[in-house]
Amino acid sequence: MADQTAKKRENKVLRRNEYYAIQDVFDSLYAKSKQGAIFTDLMSLIASPQNIALAYRRIKRNKGSRTPGTNMGTIEQIAEKGNDVLVAYVQRRLANYKPHPVRRVMIPKDNGKERPLGIPTIEDRLIQQCILQVMEPVCEAKFHKHSYGFRPNRNTHHAIGRFRFLAFTVKLEYVVDIDIKGFFDNVDHSKLLKQIWSMGIHDKNLLCVISKLLKAPIQGEGVPQKGTPQGGLCGDPHKPPYADTFIMLSRPA
Repeated sequence: MADQTAKKRENKVLRRNEYYAIQDVFDSLYAKSKQGAIFTDLMSLIASPQNIALAYRRIKRNKGSRTPGTNMGTIEQIAEKGNDVLVAYVQRRLANYKPHPVRRVMIPKDNGKERPLGIPTIEDRLIQQCILQVMEPVCEAKFHKHSYGFRPNRNTHHAIGRFRFLAFTVKLEYVVDIDIKGFFDNVDHSKLLKQIWSMGIHDKNLLCVISKLLKAPIQGEGVPQKGTPQGGLCGDPHKPPYADTFIMLSRPA
C-alpha cells in the first residue's frame, strides 16, 4: 500500500512537471549528469518562466507557505502578483540576490529541549524551490543508489527493503548506528560548496546565490558562519552530499 501511494505521488509530480513543459529538461539534466557533464549555466534554467511557475505551484500546496517569515508575507501575497509579475520579480531578485533575514522559531522536543527552525520569507522560499528543482536531477544522478533520506521518490520502505535483502539474502551480520549530533547546526559552508562543485555544478552565479542563502542573517542572531536552518526548502537537500560522502568512505573496498 505504501509503495502504491508513493508511486501515485511520483506520477502526480511527473504530470505536473509535464504540464509546465519542463520534465524533459529535468530528464536531460539527469542524463547529462550521469555521463559526467559539467554545468556552467544552470541559472538560466532556474530563472526560466516555466521553472518559476512550477515552483510557485509546488510551494502553494505546502502548508508551510502560510507561515510568515520576517516580512510577515504568505502565499496569499505572492498569489496577488499574477504570473507575469511574479516571474519578473523572481528574475530580478536572482539577478542580484540578497536573501531576507530568516525568522527563528523554537519547537519543543519530546525530551524537553527545543529544536530551532529557520523560517525564510515566502519570496525566498519560492527562490529556493526554483533552485531545488534544477539542482535536484543533477545531484540525484550522483548520489549513492542506496541512500534514502531526504530524496525524491524514496522512503523508509525502500530502506527496509534494502535492509531485508542485506540481512536475509546476503547474510550481513552487522548494523552500524550513526547519528551526527547537531548536523544542521554544524554544516561547513565551504565544504558543502566544494561538494556541490564536485558533482559537476560549476555555475559560479548559482554557487554565489547558494552561498548567500547559507549566510542569510537569522533574526536576533546575525549572520551564521556554519549550519543550514531547518525549515527552509534548501535545508534538507544539503544533507545527501554529506551522507553520500560517508557511504563512499565506509563502503568495503
